Amino acid sequence: MARTVLKAEGLEVFYGTSQVLFGMSLDVAEGDTMALLGRNGAGKSTTMKTIAGLLAPRRGTITVMDEPMQGRKAHIIARAGVGFVPEDRQIFPEHTVEDNLLIAAKKGRDGQDFWSIERIYDMLPLLAPLARRLGGQLSGGEQQMLTIARALMGNPSIVLLDEPSEGLAPIVVQRIGELIRTLRAKGVTILIAEQNLHFCLGLANRAAIIDKGRVVYSDTIEALRANDDIKQRYLAV
Repeated sequence: MARTVLKAEGLEVFYGTSQVLFGMSLDVAEGDTMALLGRNGAGKSTTMKTIAGLLAPRRGTITVMDEPMQGRKAHIIARAGVGFVPEDRQIFPEHTVEDNLLIAAKKGRDGQDFWSIERIYDMLPLLAPLARRLGGQLSGGEQQMLTIARALMGNPSIVLLDEPSEGLAPIVVQRIGELIRTLRAKGVTILIAEQNLHFCLGLANRAAIIDKGRVVYSDTIEALRANDDIKQRYLAV
């Protein structure tokens, strides 16, 4: 049985006095690509930010490789093996592509050193000729590729992708999908927060649906594909 990389249980998260997550729970096993699906405002990004340490849960627990993470700072959680790709990318616009990558370079929690500049350029050949270009001069799709590559440079145990297809042209979305498939084939553990079910169908092996701040469905992606009632009720597909 695969080891559980990430486990979140009973998360309750507030923005001020407004509660956004209500007992949110999920787990991701080693090698899984899990899609966290839901409508806009369902709590997907809040879940991702909470796992990454950018929001503090009022209640609940988060573990990475059985190590408690709740209450820890974001940089400590990153060192523990969580690579976060935010929805708004947050690259360093005044730094070159290569500097963006080198800034993030570190060994994994157990000394893993799989992801290097050379391996990144080999897997993402479109970044290599852009190595000296400033991040702020990249297109949206190039920035998204760079942000994913930057997360990999930290040799994470799990990669969190928050709305990776949002606002991108169809051809770029296709390239992002191909990259995620490549990462899955290499055994990278991934959690994708997405509204776009069709984007996830060919990428994920498991799916969870979040609605009004709690998981209302969890199964294989094939079971979800066949469940028209659930898709219509929670994803309007």
